[in-house]
Amino acid sequence: MAKLGILDINTIHLGDCISLLKKIPDSSIDLIFADPPYFLQLGGELTRPDQSKVNAVNDEWDKFDNYSSYDKFSKLWIKECKRVLKDTGSIWIIGTYHNIFRIGVTLQDLGFWILNDVVWIKNNPMPNFKGTRFNNAHETMIWATKSEKSKYTFHYHSMKAMNDDVQMRSDWNIPICQGDERLKIDGQKAHSTQKPEELLYRIIISSSNVNDIVLDPFSGSGTTAAVAKRLGRNFIAFEREKKYVDVANERLKKVTETDSNLLTYKVEVKKPKVPFVNLIDKKYVSVGQELYSKDKKFKAIVNADSTLECNGFVGSIHKVSASLLNKETNNGWSFWYVDNNKKLTSIDELRDLYAKKYM
Repeated sequence: MAKLGILDINTIHLGDCISLLKKIPDSSIDLIFADPPYFLQLGGELTRPDQSKVNAVNDEWDKFDNYSSYDKFSKLWIKECKRVLKDTGSIWIIGTYHNIFRIGVTLQDLGFWILNDVVWIKNNPMPNFKGTRFNNAHETMIWATKSEKSKYTFHYHSMKAMNDDVQMRSDWNIPICQGDERLKIDGQKAHSTQKPEELLYRIIISSSNVNDIVLDPFSGSGTTAAVAKRLGRNFIAFEREKKYVDVANERLKKVTETDSNLLTYKVEVKKPKVPFVNLIDKKYVSVGQELYSKDKKFKAIVNADSTLECNGFVGSIHKVSASLLNKETNNGWSFWYVDNNKKLTSIDELRDLYAKKYM
């Protein structure tokens, strides 16, 4: 089994997260998702109008003496996360109004750079049974890097495609776990704060790459590990409660890994950097040749210095096309075509041919 330092990869390790984090080498983790204790400070039992008891978050792991002890704990584990995170990596931390603002301060005090706060809007939240406050229907996630200059992973175009070709926003409408997704032990919730797989799917697919190492310091029911395995990532997860480790390991046995051919980010592939003059040098385009817009409404002549001339305007393939469209900027590669035997071929296609042969 592959290891990271002395820890096995693709394993949920039983133990305290701070002690286990210290066993991970510096700058070795690509992505961290952390779902730390909320410190809800619930006062007594919560009941429905019919007096039935609500299965709320009242576990021992969510209890701290005061804010000071919670902040001290947060600083310890977040500081270790920064040490193990690669300069190209990023961290996501989820919380409620009880703790997320304190987490945000700790992140900034430790030098992290916040990229976004993403709101998970629950389509089916638990009601406010007492009717004394607004229905709490969301949780907040902070997405951050080690510094402002970190070159982190973000698959923008893939997330846009996932969102029906509209730029994905920072408010995500995802239902809480229900039905078969909700893990149970003897008919009761296996874990009180199990996160939906759809939430981790977006996080992992947007901000990591195949074969990256994803760390979850608070594994719980193992959602992060399960989704990481499904998406071809490696994982390391920590959990101090053995019953949750057992639940998560059983869950992992049932995970079907996605075919590697389906995990490539095809819409993220960038075009090769080929100056237009390279096409002239290699005779893909000739000096004096006419270039056309796709509808042949516009025609330009190629000059020896690789500029185009059209209607008395001279400039680059981009400047001339932008001028014709009355725009500030435009992509000339997709605008201009050559007429080869009455068949229009875009210079973008010629650029691809050049790159395959010479790059």
